[in-house]
Amino acid sequence: MTEPAPLKLFNSLTRQLEPFRPVHEGEARVYSCGPTVYNYPHIGNMRAYVFADVLGRTLSYKGYKLTHVINITDVGHLTDDADAGEDKLEKAARSTAQSIWDISRHYTEAYWADIRALNIRQPAQWSIATEYVPQMIAFAKEIAARHCYELASGLYFDVTSVADYGRLARTVADEGEGRIDPVEGKRHPADFAIWRKTPPGETRQMEWDSPWGRGAPGWHLECSVMSGALLGFPFDIHTGGIDHREIHHPNEIAQNQAHCCAGGLDTAANSGANLWMHNNFLVERSGKMSKSSGEFLRLQLLIDRGYHPLAYRLMCLQAHYRSELEFSWEGLGAALTRLKRLVIGVQALKTRHAELVSASAPPSEAELPEEKWTLKRVQGDMDVRLVPVYERFDAAISDDLNTPLTLTALEEVVAMKKVDPAQKLAAISAIDAVLGLDLLNLTRADLRIRPRSATIIEPEIEATLARRKDARAARDFAASDALRDELAARGVEVMDGDPLGWEWTLG
Repeated sequence: MTEPAPLKLFNSLTRQLEPFRPVHEGEARVYSCGPTVYNYPHIGNMRAYVFADVLGRTLSYKGYKLTHVINITDVGHLTDDADAGEDKLEKAARSTAQSIWDISRHYTEAYWADIRALNIRQPAQWSIATEYVPQMIAFAKEIAARHCYELASGLYFDVTSVADYGRLARTVADEGEGRIDPVEGKRHPADFAIWRKTPPGETRQMEWDSPWGRGAPGWHLECSVMSGALLGFPFDIHTGGIDHREIHHPNEIAQNQAHCCAGGLDTAANSGANLWMHNNFLVERSGKMSKSSGEFLRLQLLIDRGYHPLAYRLMCLQAHYRSELEFSWEGLGAALTRLKRLVIGVQALKTRHAELVSASAPPSEAELPEEKWTLKRVQGDMDVRLVPVYERFDAAISDDLNTPLTLTALEEVVAMKKVDPAQKLAAISAIDAVLGLDLLNLTRADLRIRPRSATIIEPEIEATLARRKDARAARDFAASDALRDELAARGVEVMDGDPLGWEWTLG
């Protein structure tokens, strides 16, 4: 086997593909911008965490000790990212007459449920914004004299006090600072609040005392404080959706520069992280991706329609993370079919492996390969026919996480003939440890999800299919067709001759 390919990742700050060189030898420290928990996450939000999970899995596969932090924003994020509007949590609390703490807890749990459903690994730490307010105040006090000024509404950061502000977004060169809404009293249009005072006569549910008055931290301040506190500056990689590249992350970078007394951004580490990585948008043409529409696409809606959540994960993997991905029900259905084919192939391999072992060795030796494979553990005695496919997988994932090509390599391994099942399962396990489709555990039964609207239960379907099978065996095709029509009327599609052997599906 040739030497493993070096890991190269696209740095949004430099707009270049760069080799991954860890700040601390043998370690990888990653911070991902998490959700603002004022509502349920939509599937576009969740694409960011599938991407971050694949990144983390790749770093683990390459042998790095991974420390991954994802934050939970439960205060400070305004309805307009450009420093205008209301706090999203405060607004949600008023509109529902609930405690802001109850709202944040409910939507945090909902987000975590989606994380589990998509087989996203737990980070080393979830950082909750409200647990770091004292550190935020200390951070702001430290940089205030040189980089901030106070207005009646709060403490604002002067973006001209640091070098290269907006380079991440290409703000000046690409779009012009005029795209950022002005706020009365600010020195410059792009200046942003790092502490917002509670307006006179108002009381917030979440507010704290500070040198600038009672109020709450700004959204941008939170991530600078939590990432620095938990990972140290500079850390390796900061991830987020491409929408963060325009305002939120440039503001984080400016704060990081101020805190570290660092120079310009020709040295990437001065930004707080060596690499900034962003996934592109998930596009849904009907407009139901925005939470402002009231009805938006949640992962639970996909499940209610009969789609396994890992079909959505596979759909994300079919596109490169830096490419736009268009969502459609037809595309999701195709991803589910592709997942079914993989599951059938792996189940057949597991059955064959068990048969071979039981015929030649004690049961204790019939264990399947472990899932926690690293690059070093799969090198060695790999079947020579698997080597080129595995090398293509390694080259693809090392080339800025090219998951579409890794899926092709995975399917090649599953389809290969005359290779020992244990060898194939080991290779599949190693590849899937990066892709996260849980193929060694997922079953056909898992993928058959009953839509919420269905009025028939599985035992009824199986019993009717058994009667239909008997009718076909007796060449009573009229009865067979009648039973098929009966099932169709209740939303069950019978798939005669289906190459997957799936027998039926609930439509």
